[in-house]
Amino acid sequence: MPPPDCSRKNHSKNGIRDCPDTFALRGGGAILWIPQTIYLISLYILINLFYTFKLKHIPILDIFIIASGFVIRLFVGAIAIGVGLSEWIIVMTFLLALFLALAKRRDDLILHESNGKKMRKVMDGYNKQFLDIAISISASVVMIAYILWSVSSEVKARLHSDYLYLTSIFVLAGIFRYMQIIFVDQKSGSPTKIILKDRFLQIVVIAWLLSLVVLIYFKGDF
Repeated sequence: MPPPDCSRKNHSKNGIRDCPDTFALRGGGAILWIPQTIYLISLYILINLFYTFKLKHIPILDIFIIASGFVIRLFVGAIAIGVGLSEWIIVMTFLLALFLALAKRRDDLILHESNGKKMRKVMDGYNKQFLDIAISISASVVMIAYILWSVSSEVKARLHSDYLYLTSIFVLAGIFRYMQIIFVDQKSGSPTKIILKDRFLQIVVIAWLLSLVVLIYFKGDF
C-alpha cells in the first residue's frame, strides 16, 4: 500500500507537514510513511545504539544524549498529531530533561556513597558539588525559558492571552519542590515515581493546567 498522497502540502514554521489524509490513517503504522518520522526514529535508534555501547560512559555527554532523546520523541509526537512546535517548547523540553537526568545522577551518587555500590561507570566523572551546581543552573535556565515563552509575542498572539506569565508561579513552585526532594529528602531516582507519589507536585501540575485553561479560554472574563 503506497503512502497517502498530499497534493497540497502545508508546512509549519519548523517544517512539520500537515497532511489530513495521513493523519487520518494512524492505525497500522501509517505514521511511518511520513519521511520526517522515519528520519527521527532512525536517528533515535542510532543514538541509543551509540549510547548503549560507548557514550553512556562519557560524563556530561551521557545526560545530554538522554535529554536529546526526549526532544526527538517530542518531534515524533508532534508529527503524529499534526501540530507545529514552538522553539520555546523544544528548548524547555531539553532543559527539563537535562535537569531530571542530573537529579538521577545525583541519586545514583548518593546510593554509591551509602552502600558502596557503583550504579554506573560514568559516575567516576561526577561528584556531589558538580551535580548540585549543574542542577541549580539547569533549574534556573528552565525557569527563565518558561518566562520568556510566556511573554513572547508569538505565543501571546497564538494563544490570544497576555497573562500567561502568571502561570510561572506554578512552574517555579514545582521546580522548588523538586529541588527540595533532591537536596532535602535526598530522593531523586525516578521522576515518574516522584510525581505519582508527591501530592504537592500533583497539586501544582493541576493548578498550572487549570490556570492555562482559564487564561486561554476564559480570558474575556478578565
